[in-house]
Amino acid sequence: MLSTLFALTLMAAQAAPDLSEQDRSRAFAAAGFTQADGQWHSDCSDTGSASYVAGAIDLVDDLDGDGRPEAIITESSAQCYGAAGTAFALVSKQAGGQWSLLLRANGYATPLSSAAASGLPDIEVGGPGECFPVYRWDGHDYVVDRHRYDGRPCQP
Repeated sequence: MLSTLFALTLMAAQAAPDLSEQDRSRAFAAAGFTQADGQWHSDCSDTGSASYVAGAIDLVDDLDGDGRPEAIITESSAQCYGAAGTAFALVSKQAGGQWSLLLRANGYATPLSSAAASGLPDIEVGGPGECFPVYRWDGHDYVVDRHRYDGRPCQP
């Protein structure tokens, strides 16, 4: 799971264009982050422990093929995000230039090759355990579509 996320992040970092500073700020704001002392923070109150890692844009890519980027923003903290230790927000740049939040969850985001009719990929949310939810875009929101483990259907 982590190696899949790492590989996707590495591919996106190599292939995706960098965001402008304005787009970075708008993406973080859409994800619910604010900037303090040069770092981006969500509503997580743990900013001083060894497990805390401030917000970072881990993936930038045009996930749905519409010519505009999507970004996965992460923040880590065992105190705030439990056993998974991390949370993410998936945001998308809209036609007017603003950014919107598509999905926010605790765990690791893995975009899958399966997708909704809109082209937005299904997102597996991993973490500890053996059966992970897969979210699908329904035209308005990402909703749980199914569960899987190691690529196979499972029951939570």
